[in-house]
Amino acid sequence: MRAAVFGAGSWGTAFAKVLVDAGNEVTLWARRPELAEVIDAKHENPQYLPGIALPGALRATSEPGLALAGAEVVALGVPSQSLRPNLAEWTPLLPRDAVLVSLMKGVELGTAKRMTEVISEVAGWAPDRVAVVSGPNLAREIAAEQPTATVVACADDQLAHELQASFSAPYFRPYTITDVVGAELGGAVKNVIALAVGMAQGMGLGDNTTASLITRGLAETARLGVALGADPITFAGLAGLGDLVASCASPLARNRSFGERLGRGESLERAQAAAHGQVAEGVQSCRSVLDLAQRHSVEVPITQAVEAVCHQGLAPQVMVAALMSRSVKSEV
Repeated sequence: MRAAVFGAGSWGTAFAKVLVDAGNEVTLWARRPELAEVIDAKHENPQYLPGIALPGALRATSEPGLALAGAEVVALGVPSQSLRPNLAEWTPLLPRDAVLVSLMKGVELGTAKRMTEVISEVAGWAPDRVAVVSGPNLAREIAAEQPTATVVACADDQLAHELQASFSAPYFRPYTITDVVGAELGGAVKNVIALAVGMAQGMGLGDNTTASLITRGLAETARLGVALGADPITFAGLAGLGDLVASCASPLARNRSFGERLGRGESLERAQAAAHGQVAEGVQSCRSVLDLAQRHSVEVPITQAVEAVCHQGLAPQVMVAALMSRSVKSEV
Protein backbone atom coordinates (compact mmCIF):
# COMPACT_ATOMS: atom_id res chain seq x y z
CA MET A 1 0.00 0.00 0.00
CA ARG A 2 1.17 3.52 -0.78
CA ALA A 3 0.57 5.89 2.15
CA ALA A 4 1.24 9.52 3.00
CA VAL A 5 1.40 10.82 6.56
CA PHE A 6 0.91 14.56 7.02
CA GLY A 7 2.50 15.92 10.18
CA ALA A 8 6.04 15.14 11.33
CA GLY A 9 5.44 15.63 15.03
CA SER A 10 6.01 12.77 17.42
CA TRP A 11 2.79 10.87 16.67
CA GLY A 12 2.84 11.45 12.90
CA THR A 13 6.45 10.27 12.74
CA ALA A 14 5.75 7.23 14.92
CA PHE A 15 2.73 6.27 12.83
CA ALA A 16 4.74 6.62 9.63
CA LYS A 17 7.27 4.20 11.13
CA VAL A 18 4.45 1.77 11.99
CA LEU A 19 3.21 1.88 8.41
CA VAL A 20 6.68 1.14 7.01
CA ASP A 21 7.15 -1.71 9.48
CA ALA A 22 3.74 -3.05 8.41
CA GLY A 23 5.08 -3.37 4.86
CA ASN A 24 3.81 -0.19 3.24
CA GLU A 25 5.49 2.41 1.03
CA VAL A 26 5.33 5.61 3.07
CA THR A 27 6.14 9.30 2.63
CA LEU A 28 6.07 11.62 5.64
CA TRP A 29 5.22 15.28 5.03
CA ALA A 30 6.90 17.87 7.26
CA ARG A 31 5.99 21.54 7.25
CA ARG A 32 9.62 22.66 7.57
CA PRO A 33 11.92 21.66 4.70
CA GLU A 34 14.94 21.39 6.99
CA LEU A 35 13.19 18.80 9.18
CA ALA A 36 12.12 16.79 6.13
CA GLU A 37 15.70 16.81 4.86
CA VAL A 38 17.08 15.54 8.18
CA ILE A 39 14.49 12.75 8.40
CA ASP A 40 15.11 11.74 4.80
CA ALA A 41 18.90 11.78 5.07
CA LYS A 42 19.58 10.66 8.65
CA HIS A 43 16.47 8.55 9.37
CA GLU A 44 15.78 10.31 12.65
CA ASN A 45 13.43 13.05 13.81
CA PRO A 46 15.77 14.90 16.18
CA GLN A 47 13.16 17.43 17.29
CA TYR A 48 10.29 15.15 18.23
CA LEU A 49 11.73 11.63 18.59
CA PRO A 50 15.44 12.08 19.29
CA GLY A 51 17.42 8.86 19.51
CA ILE A 52 14.79 6.76 17.68
CA ALA A 53 16.03 5.15 14.45
CA LEU A 54 13.51 5.47 11.62
CA PRO A 55 13.32 2.93 8.78
CA GLY A 56 15.57 3.58 5.82
CA ALA A 57 12.59 3.02 3.53
CA LEU A 58 10.70 5.99 5.04
CA ARG A 59 10.78 9.00 2.75
CA ALA A 60 10.19 12.57 3.93
CA THR A 61 9.34 15.74 2.03
CA SER A 62 7.96 19.22 2.58
CA GLU A 63 6.17 19.16 -0.80
CA PRO A 64 2.53 18.06 -0.39
CA GLY A 65 2.22 17.01 -4.02
CA LEU A 66 5.20 14.68 -3.76
CA ALA A 67 3.85 13.10 -0.59
CA LEU A 68 0.40 12.54 -2.10
CA ALA A 69 1.45 11.15 -5.46
CA GLY A 70 -0.25 7.76 -5.81
CA ALA A 71 -1.29 7.60 -2.15
CA GLU A 72 -4.03 5.08 -1.35
CA VAL A 73 -4.18 6.15 2.31
CA VAL A 74 -3.57 9.68 3.62
CA ALA A 75 -3.11 9.93 7.40
CA LEU A 76 -3.55 13.40 8.89
CA GLY A 77 -1.56 14.10 12.03
CA VAL A 78 -1.40 17.90 12.25
CA PRO A 79 -2.63 19.78 15.36
CA SER A 80 -6.41 19.60 15.37
CA GLN A 81 -6.98 23.37 15.33
CA SER A 82 -4.85 23.75 12.19
CA LEU A 83 -6.56 20.97 10.24
CA ARG A 84 -9.10 23.09 8.35
CA PRO A 85 -6.70 25.60 6.69
CA ASN A 86 -4.11 22.93 5.98
CA LEU A 87 -6.58 20.50 4.45
CA ALA A 88 -8.12 23.24 2.30
CA GLU A 89 -4.65 23.75 0.81
CA TRP A 90 -4.05 20.02 0.26
CA THR A 91 -7.50 19.01 -1.04
CA PRO A 92 -6.86 19.78 -4.74
CA LEU A 93 -3.86 17.42 -4.59
CA LEU A 94 -5.62 14.50 -2.88
CA PRO A 95 -6.04 11.32 -4.95
CA ARG A 96 -9.83 11.05 -5.18
CA ASP A 97 -9.90 7.32 -4.40
CA ALA A 98 -7.72 7.60 -1.30
CA VAL A 99 -8.92 6.80 2.21
CA LEU A 100 -8.39 9.65 4.67
CA VAL A 101 -7.35 8.68 8.21
CA SER A 102 -7.47 11.01 11.20
CA LEU A 103 -4.70 10.66 13.78
CA MET A 104 -5.91 13.80 15.58
CA LYS A 105 -7.61 14.01 18.96
CA GLY A 106 -9.57 17.20 19.27
CA VAL A 107 -12.77 19.11 18.58
CA GLU A 108 -12.65 22.19 16.36
CA LEU A 109 -13.01 25.57 18.02
CA GLY A 110 -15.99 27.58 16.85
CA THR A 111 -17.79 24.78 15.03
CA ALA A 112 -17.51 22.10 17.76
CA LYS A 113 -17.00 19.57 14.96
CA ARG A 114 -15.08 16.34 15.28
CA MET A 115 -12.04 15.90 13.08
CA THR A 116 -13.72 13.47 10.67
CA GLU A 117 -16.55 15.96 10.23
CA VAL A 118 -14.04 18.66 9.33
CA ILE A 119 -12.29 16.30 6.91
CA SER A 120 -15.52 15.36 5.13
CA GLU A 121 -16.65 18.97 4.95
CA VAL A 122 -13.39 20.49 3.71
CA ALA A 123 -12.21 17.70 1.40
CA GLY A 124 -15.67 16.64 0.22
CA TRP A 125 -15.02 13.00 1.22
CA ALA A 126 -17.85 10.57 1.97
CA PRO A 127 -17.90 9.85 5.73
CA ASP A 128 -17.50 6.11 5.13
CA ARG A 129 -14.17 6.82 3.40
CA VAL A 130 -12.80 8.59 6.47
CA ALA A 131 -11.34 6.56 9.34
CA VAL A 132 -9.85 7.22 12.77
CA VAL A 133 -6.89 5.70 14.60
CA SER A 134 -7.22 6.13 18.36
CA GLY A 135 -6.26 4.47 21.60
CA PRO A 136 -3.25 4.49 23.94
CA ASN A 137 -0.93 6.07 21.36
CA LEU A 138 2.07 7.40 23.30
CA ALA A 139 4.32 8.09 20.35
CA ARG A 140 7.74 7.47 21.85
CA GLU A 141 6.79 4.05 23.23
CA ILE A 142 5.34 3.03 19.86
CA ALA A 143 8.39 4.33 17.99
CA ALA A 144 10.54 2.29 20.38
CA GLU A 145 8.47 -0.75 19.33
CA GLN A 146 6.92 -1.38 22.72
CA PRO A 147 3.78 -3.51 22.23
CA THR A 148 0.51 -1.62 22.08
CA ALA A 149 -3.04 -2.05 20.84
CA THR A 150 -5.14 0.58 19.10
CA VAL A 151 -8.48 1.07 17.37
CA VAL A 152 -9.25 1.67 13.70
CA ALA A 153 -12.73 3.17 13.54
CA CYS A 154 -14.63 3.49 10.26
CA ALA A 155 -18.32 3.50 9.42
CA ASP A 156 -17.53 0.98 6.66
CA ASP A 157 -16.66 -2.19 8.55
CA GLN A 158 -15.00 -3.85 5.54
CA LEU A 159 -12.76 -0.82 5.01
CA ALA A 160 -11.90 -0.83 8.71
CA HIS A 161 -10.69 -4.42 8.36
CA GLU A 162 -8.65 -3.55 5.26
CA LEU A 163 -6.96 -0.73 7.14
CA GLN A 164 -6.43 -3.02 10.13
CA ALA A 165 -4.45 -5.40 7.93
CA SER A 166 -2.39 -2.58 6.43
CA PHE A 167 -1.62 -1.02 9.82
CA SER A 168 -0.62 -4.20 11.68
CA ALA A 169 3.03 -4.34 12.73
CA PRO A 170 4.75 -6.80 15.10
CA TYR A 171 4.45 -4.31 17.96
CA PHE A 172 1.26 -2.50 16.85
CA ARG A 173 -2.04 -4.41 17.08
CA PRO A 174 -5.15 -2.66 15.68
CA TYR A 175 -8.73 -3.63 16.52
CA THR A 176 -11.73 -2.45 14.48
CA ILE A 177 -14.94 -0.69 15.43
CA THR A 178 -17.56 1.19 13.42
CA ASP A 179 -18.26 3.75 16.17
CA VAL A 180 -16.37 6.75 14.77
CA VAL A 181 -18.14 9.20 17.10
CA GLY A 182 -17.14 7.28 20.22
CA ALA A 183 -13.54 6.80 19.10
CA GLU A 184 -13.11 10.50 18.36
CA LEU A 185 -14.76 11.76 21.54
CA GLY A 186 -12.74 9.37 23.68
CA GLY A 187 -9.55 10.76 22.18
CA ALA A 188 -10.59 14.40 22.46
CA VAL A 189 -11.98 14.43 25.99
CA LYS A 190 -9.17 12.33 27.48
CA ASN A 191 -6.77 15.21 26.75
CA VAL A 192 -8.89 17.46 28.95
CA ILE A 193 -9.14 14.92 31.75
CA ALA A 194 -5.37 14.37 31.59
CA LEU A 195 -4.89 18.10 32.16
CA ALA A 196 -7.03 17.85 35.30
CA VAL A 197 -5.08 14.83 36.54
CA GLY A 198 -1.81 16.62 35.87
CA MET A 199 -2.98 19.65 37.85
CA ALA A 200 -3.90 17.44 40.79
CA GLN A 201 -0.50 15.74 40.69
CA GLY A 202 1.27 19.06 40.40
CA MET A 203 -0.54 20.12 43.56
CA GLY A 204 0.80 17.02 45.34
CA LEU A 205 -2.51 15.17 45.51
CA GLY A 206 -2.43 11.39 45.50
CA ASP A 207 -3.79 8.30 43.80
CA ASN A 208 -7.32 8.55 45.18
CA THR A 209 -7.70 11.94 43.54
CA THR A 210 -6.23 10.63 40.28
CA ALA A 211 -8.51 7.59 40.25
CA SER A 212 -11.54 9.73 41.01
CA LEU A 213 -10.76 12.17 38.18
CA ILE A 214 -10.13 9.33 35.70
CA THR A 215 -13.37 7.57 36.63
CA ARG A 216 -15.58 10.64 36.66
CA GLY A 217 -13.84 11.92 33.55
CA LEU A 218 -14.76 8.70 31.79
CA ALA A 219 -18.35 9.14 32.98
CA GLU A 220 -18.67 12.61 31.46
CA THR A 221 -17.01 11.43 28.24
CA ALA A 222 -19.57 8.63 27.95
CA ARG A 223 -22.48 10.98 28.75
CA LEU A 224 -21.45 13.29 25.96
CA GLY A 225 -20.80 10.41 23.59
CA VAL A 226 -24.19 8.82 24.14
CA ALA A 227 -25.87 12.18 23.54
CA LEU A 228 -24.10 12.30 20.17
CA GLY A 229 -25.06 8.75 19.22
CA ALA A 230 -21.93 6.84 20.27
CA ASP A 231 -22.01 3.28 21.57
CA PRO A 232 -21.33 3.43 25.34
CA ILE A 233 -19.28 0.21 25.11
CA THR A 234 -16.67 2.11 23.08
CA PHE A 235 -15.71 4.08 26.19
CA ALA A 236 -14.82 0.88 28.05
CA GLY A 237 -12.35 -0.03 25.29
CA LEU A 238 -9.05 1.11 23.87
CA ALA A 239 -10.33 4.41 22.46
CA GLY A 240 -11.97 5.25 25.77
CA LEU A 241 -10.55 3.86 29.01
CA GLY A 242 -7.32 2.66 27.36
CA ASP A 243 -6.40 6.07 25.96
CA LEU A 244 -7.53 7.83 29.13
CA VAL A 245 -5.37 5.69 31.42
CA ALA A 246 -2.28 6.10 29.24
CA SER A 247 -2.68 9.87 29.03
CA CYS A 248 -3.34 10.29 32.74
CA ALA A 249 -0.65 7.89 33.98
CA SER A 250 2.36 8.50 31.76
CA PRO A 251 4.96 11.27 32.13
CA LEU A 252 5.29 11.01 28.34
CA ALA A 253 1.75 12.36 27.93
CA ARG A 254 1.90 16.06 27.02
CA ASN A 255 -1.44 17.02 28.53
CA ARG A 256 -0.67 15.45 31.88
CA SER A 257 2.77 17.08 31.98
CA PHE A 258 1.28 20.43 30.98
CA GLY A 259 -1.33 20.11 33.73
CA GLU A 260 1.39 19.37 36.29
CA ARG A 261 3.04 22.69 35.49
CA LEU A 262 -0.24 24.50 36.02
CA GLY A 263 -0.79 22.62 39.28
CA ARG A 264 2.63 23.77 40.50
CA GLY A 265 1.54 27.35 39.95
CA GLU A 266 3.06 28.12 36.55
CA SER A 267 1.13 30.42 34.22
CA LEU A 268 -0.38 29.14 31.00
CA GLU A 269 2.18 31.14 29.02
CA ARG A 270 5.14 29.74 30.95
CA ALA A 271 3.85 26.18 30.64
CA GLN A 272 3.43 26.66 26.89
CA ALA A 273 6.98 28.01 26.58
CA ALA A 274 8.31 24.98 28.44
CA ALA A 275 6.58 22.66 25.97
CA HIS A 276 9.15 23.58 23.27
CA GLY A 277 6.68 23.48 20.39
CA GLN A 278 4.83 20.34 21.52
CA VAL A 279 1.06 20.91 21.48
CA ALA A 280 -1.04 20.02 24.53
CA GLU A 281 -4.30 19.58 22.62
CA GLY A 282 -6.46 19.71 25.73
CA VAL A 283 -5.68 23.39 26.33
CA GLN A 284 -7.73 24.36 23.30
CA SER A 285 -10.00 21.31 23.19
CA CYS A 286 -11.40 22.03 26.65
CA ARG A 287 -13.13 25.06 25.12
CA SER A 288 -14.54 23.21 22.13
CA VAL A 289 -15.54 20.12 24.13
CA LEU A 290 -17.36 22.38 26.61
CA ASP A 291 -19.07 24.15 23.71
CA LEU A 292 -20.12 20.80 22.24
CA ALA A 293 -21.48 19.62 25.59
CA GLN A 294 -23.44 22.83 26.15
CA ARG A 295 -24.99 22.55 22.69
CA HIS A 296 -26.32 19.12 23.70
CA SER A 297 -27.19 20.06 27.32
CA VAL A 298 -24.70 17.58 28.80
CA GLU A 299 -23.00 18.22 32.14
CA VAL A 300 -19.20 17.99 31.95
CA PRO A 301 -17.98 19.43 35.26
CA ILE A 302 -14.32 18.42 34.94
CA THR A 303 -14.09 19.84 31.42
CA GLN A 304 -15.78 23.03 32.62
CA ALA A 305 -13.31 23.32 35.51
CA VAL A 306 -10.28 22.76 33.26
CA GLU A 307 -11.54 25.42 30.84
CA ALA A 308 -11.87 27.86 33.74
CA VAL A 309 -8.26 27.23 34.79
CA CYS A 310 -6.82 27.47 31.28
CA HIS A 311 -8.86 30.39 29.98
CA GLN A 312 -10.48 32.25 32.88
CA GLY A 313 -7.63 32.40 35.36
CA LEU A 314 -9.13 30.04 37.96
CA ALA A 315 -6.49 28.64 40.31
CA PRO A 316 -6.18 24.83 40.22
CA GLN A 317 -6.72 24.71 43.99
CA VAL A 318 -10.05 26.49 43.53
CA MET A 319 -10.90 24.08 40.72
CA VAL A 320 -10.51 21.08 43.03
CA ALA A 321 -12.53 22.74 45.78
CA ALA A 322 -15.30 23.57 43.30
CA LEU A 323 -15.48 19.99 42.05
CA MET A 324 -15.61 18.64 45.60
CA SER A 325 -18.38 21.06 46.62
CA ARG A 326 -20.79 20.00 43.87
CA SER A 327 -24.07 18.54 45.12
CA VAL A 328 -23.90 14.83 45.90
CA LYS A 329 -25.86 12.42 43.71
CA SER A 330 -26.15 8.81 42.56
CA GLU A 331 -23.13 7.55 40.63
CA VAL A 332 -25.26 6.24 37.75
